[in-house]
Amino acid sequence: TGNGLVGSNASDGEVTPPLIGLSTYVDRARYGAWDEVAAILPYNYVRAVSRAAGCAVLLPPAPGGPEAARSTAGRAEAVLAALDGLIVTGGPDVDPRLYGALPHSATDSPREERDAWEIALCRGALERDLPLLAICRGLQVLNVSLDGTLHQHLPDVLGSDAHRATPGQMTVNRVTLNAGSAVASIVGAEAEGSCHHHQAIDQLGRRVQAVGFAGDGTVEAIEVQGNDFAIGVQWHPEDNQDDDRLFVALVAAASRYRVTRAAGPVPAMPGPGRP
Repeated sequence: TGNGLVGSNASDGEVTPPLIGLSTYVDRARYGAWDEVAAILPYNYVRAVSRAAGCAVLLPPAPGGPEAARSTAGRAEAVLAALDGLIVTGGPDVDPRLYGALPHSATDSPREERDAWEIALCRGALERDLPLLAICRGLQVLNVSLDGTLHQHLPDVLGSDAHRATPGQMTVNRVTLNAGSAVASIVGAEAEGSCHHHQAIDQLGRRVQAVGFAGDGTVEAIEVQGNDFAIGVQWHPEDNQDDDRLFVALVAAASRYRVTRAAGPVPAMPGPGRP
């Protein structure tokens, strides 16, 4: 339908929105009288999904440990089977050991549970062709999940910290999109977005195509070839409440996916270790 809503409640005919999973942080947080470890996510993500007529479902990683590590892929598959779309959100740096590099002095301490969870979500989503939008760190996770690598500290590459001028504050960045790319069809030939990152793509992963670039050459948008809707952007579209086009496009793809899934099994897409 025009607003992206599909499905209905069998008892009352109520239309239900596509379910969009969002990965979350696990961090210490204060609210009311409490100060404790919590699964959290900036609410702008939820607002953006809701404005696009989707239903946000938060997906925190499970607590760590050997048993959790062994079951991560299975848990991801169970979760993805219930979703119509996925957003892999922003956050701290990806563990460089995952792409065969030693940590840079400026790289964040690893969040092993989150890295493993989000990589499993990305790979599982790609295999089942689940609509996927990867944002900031999410773009980097998506690239690493397909055996790509990252620049760990952009000032070493660019000679400036233009993509994270002030810690804790967004920087406005202008991006040029390749003509004919899926991202350009959504946001146009140029996009202006909020960014706050000191890492970026170095070597592209398998089937990953760079389709958007900052003026300094930094990769700002990617697409995974062979999937219906699998894109990543280095900026934060959730911070611009006047431009929900990426979220609207994701929810529309999720609506199509739900209809296709209801019609029969979703064919598996080529994934890690597959031709």
